[in-house]
Amino acid sequence: MKNFKLAILAALLGMFTFASAQSELEIFSWWAGDEGPALEALINRYSELYPNTKVINATVTGGSGVNARAVLKTRMLGGDPPDSFQVHAGQELIGTWVVADRMEDLTSLYKEQGLMDKYPAGLVKLLSTDDGIWSVPVNIHRSNVMWYNPAKIKEMGIAIPDSWDSFLAVCKQVKSLGVTPLVVGENWTQQHLWESVALGVLGPDDWANLWNGSLAFNSDKAKKVWDMYGKVMDCTNDDAAGLSWQQATDRVISGEAAFNIMGDWAAGYMTTTLKLTPGEGFAWAPSPGTKGVFMMLSDSFGLPKGIQHRTEAINWLKLIGSAEGQDLFNPLKGSIAPNLDSDLSKYNAYLQSAAADWQSDKVVGSLIHGAVAKEAFMSQFGTILEIYLSTGSADAAANAANAIAQQVSLGQ
Repeated sequence: MKNFKLAILAALLGMFTFASAQSELEIFSWWAGDEGPALEALINRYSELYPNTKVINATVTGGSGVNARAVLKTRMLGGDPPDSFQVHAGQELIGTWVVADRMEDLTSLYKEQGLMDKYPAGLVKLLSTDDGIWSVPVNIHRSNVMWYNPAKIKEMGIAIPDSWDSFLAVCKQVKSLGVTPLVVGENWTQQHLWESVALGVLGPDDWANLWNGSLAFNSDKAKKVWDMYGKVMDCTNDDAAGLSWQQATDRVISGEAAFNIMGDWAAGYMTTTLKLTPGEGFAWAPSPGTKGVFMMLSDSFGLPKGIQHRTEAINWLKLIGSAEGQDLFNPLKGSIAPNLDSDLSKYNAYLQSAAADWQSDKVVGSLIHGAVAKEAFMSQFGTILEIYLSTGSADAAANAANAIAQQVSLGQ
């Protein structure tokens, strides 16, 4: 009988060991290809800290998460949420899955980990509602960056434009040299360009007023954005639909194009994949008309309700919220750490420059990357853009934007 009991105990212990070994964590994101190494660095560190947990890297490729969000919607509505998923901090999560009561409040985790004092108050506010804090940011990206190859710019003998009017003057000069003044890619990169044009035309206060309902999309001020956007698009390449953002960046480096407006994940691509040195192989400036303004977005992860591996997901959130985790991830990703304990000596010249601007510039949120508007508006912005590109009418685009803003109760 004693031997039988020992056998039963051994079997139970074996089952426990097997169960422990089979612990899993599914991380859902759109980071692949050139952005993959940054995610892998986090996953590798998690595996070192929690060797009995198998991490499933559930990546859905597609620029800026367009495809991933579609898959996520199917899974969330179908009752099959990932253990944790990448989402742009702000309204992209709050206006979609928080209002639908599909996310857990992370306030207790913030207090336990001391994160309330580790992140700027404005960032915590962006992540929060009156009912809680809903995600943990892993990075801070800047949207309004203009990239160029300093050697090629010197060869062309052109100045770096500091306003959209000065850009249009440079556009004529660059075209005369047989070079594309501004390269754009597939649809979302053109939307990305639009928000930099809008910020440059409106300034930070009226940009904010678009999203709080104080400035109508069909106002004269807002229509001026579309007029300028059309002039800027006349300076771009004709084959945009067939280019990824990386391919657009490649044209700047090769000298086929003078400038590109893209978020600073482009810096990650140029340093990690192309092996270029910031300030030498590539250089940067605020997008025209936006000096002193930092248009931010942040990738973050939350905790869906009803997941199978809740403890493992919480451990993931602890890692990505820490200075250690963020300092592994961000130098590879081309972004800076929101955690104020970050060690800037681990970051390259571009990222140190971005960190300094983050501390000194006026900070506003990105539309296209989920910070300032409900996803119900953001997801239809591509249609608004197509209306403008097909008609050339600022009135048509402005009226469409205003109608959708009213339909989704933007600013309320």
